[in-house]
Amino acid sequence: MMTVVRPLALLLTALLMLSGCGLLQQQKPVPLYQLDSGEAVTPTRDNGVTVLVGPISVADYLRQQHLLQRQADGSLVAAQNARWASGLANDIDQQMLRQLAWRLDSQRLVLAPAAPGFSADAQVMLTITRLDSGPTQPAVLEAQWRLLDRRGQLRDSRLIRLEEAHGGPLAEQVKAQSALLQRLAAELAVAIQPVAAADEPTPEPPRKKPPVAKAKPQEPATAGPKIPVAEPIKIDTEVFRF
Repeated sequence: MMTVVRPLALLLTALLMLSGCGLLQQQKPVPLYQLDSGEAVTPTRDNGVTVLVGPISVADYLRQQHLLQRQADGSLVAAQNARWASGLANDIDQQMLRQLAWRLDSQRLVLAPAAPGFSADAQVMLTITRLDSGPTQPAVLEAQWRLLDRRGQLRDSRLIRLEEAHGGPLAEQVKAQSALLQRLAAELAVAIQPVAAADEPTPEPPRKKPPVAKAKPQEPATAGPKIPVAEPIKIDTEVFRF
């Protein structure tokens, strides 16, 4: 006996096969990326300079989970097949801390905000307005830093723009962006050293106040003019009798 397959059954079978393929594609893991710290190693000195790193602010468009791809016309497109593992802004904070600690050879670096009572030899405030790349576009970093001394006085301020070429794939783009942050940290470390090493000015000794002359006590006021008191005069006399 021959089995007759109806067209409706064939259509349902085809749809099930297509949906199964779609589910397999959706379940394919998405690659996650992180910035690379390069050759940075953990410093061993416990008595190095004390630096407050931050606040570090980044442009809003860098807070997305997807990797953004810069196009030839300057527009940005989110890559659907790649994401940041922990967020680009968080990666920037951690990489700048590690890079500066390594280059300054000091364990005494803290991300802002610091705990109450923390006293820093220098503070670096960083604003990153651009950090991206594209398949045919180089990695570009645009930022501004400000350096404060231990008294909170502005000692240095600089605008910076860096570029790094790459081969095109996403992995190479992330590597190029990491290299830009490493170069930024290298320039920052050079600028921080003289600010952190500057001697604290010696406070001026307190000035002595001139002595104040004491006022003479005033005599109590009297009702009228002072009249001299008459004192009795004693006269010694002898009486002779004949």
